[in-house]
Amino acid sequence: MIDRREFVTGLVAGVLLASRPADAQRARSMHRIGWLSPASAADGLTSLEALRTGLRELGYIEGQNVTIEARWADGRSERLPHLAADLVGLGVDVLCTVGSQASGAAKQATSSIPIVFANVAFPDQSGLVASYPRPGGNMTGVAFIGPEYGKRLELLREASATLSRVALIYNPDNPGSVLALQETQRWTTALGVRLEPHGFRGPHDLEDVFRAIAGKRPDALMTTADPLIASHRARIVGFAAKHRLLSMYPTREFVAAGGLMFYGGSIPEMYRRAAVYVDKILKGAKPGDLPVEQPIKFDMVINLKTAKALGLTIPQSLLLRADEVLQ
Repeated sequence: MIDRREFVTGLVAGVLLASRPADAQRARSMHRIGWLSPASAADGLTSLEALRTGLRELGYIEGQNVTIEARWADGRSERLPHLAADLVGLGVDVLCTVGSQASGAAKQATSSIPIVFANVAFPDQSGLVASYPRPGGNMTGVAFIGPEYGKRLELLREASATLSRVALIYNPDNPGSVLALQETQRWTTALGVRLEPHGFRGPHDLEDVFRAIAGKRPDALMTTADPLIASHRARIVGFAAKHRLLSMYPTREFVAAGGLMFYGGSIPEMYRRAAVYVDKILKGAKPGDLPVEQPIKFDMVINLKTAKALGLTIPQSLLLRADEVLQ
């Protein structure tokens, strides 16, 4: 005869044992994704939300089958290596990075955890990947296409036939930003424009950069697509307006903030596309086998209100080609 207490004890133990595989299965299905950005959460949240949107479209719901560990350098790029090491220490399944500097820090921190980047210029030339079709190693993602940098200068020149000197804000510590500067410089001779570079390494440099540009009195202002520079877009746009500078920017957000023109691919779309890479990797694909993607659609946005404030008449040829005209 079986003692009732023994039966109850055995029953509870059996239930606990039976539940363990289910618990283990749930634990295994909860993927952990790392996010590394040189910007602050306030300035970089749009990009993270775009990644979240892409993940939701693929069936990943935060708190159910995925968690995101976000680390923000708050404009201090020297913090990126430490933050990358922190995410590696958490054992994330995939590490998503914002721009070239964060991607470089992640690559230094791990050679085994898959890394998916976006908003990166010339990843092959900066050494992040071996090539676009075969990245190799543990890194892949979505990159800018090089000629769009020179195309911005060309469109700016088309907006004003008298344009001769253009200031360009770039980040000397970001290999992608330096390569973007060089790509833009390649177009200057043919366009008859002189480019005046101004290095920006962090918020402490901004006023000095503004003073230097104001002192040289150029005709126009451009920036590279460096995430750190983009996080200060409101102040940059305000400076351009104050000094009545024509401007061409690498992201739509600058124009929404009052900038004159934008040309290029959508940066939020890059992060939504990055989610596709995350999904493939979580399903077993090797990042080194996934070709680096580049945008195939480019938009031009013109802010007519800003043009009028500058006393600039945008040529009809440009207006007809614009994908969006802000009134």
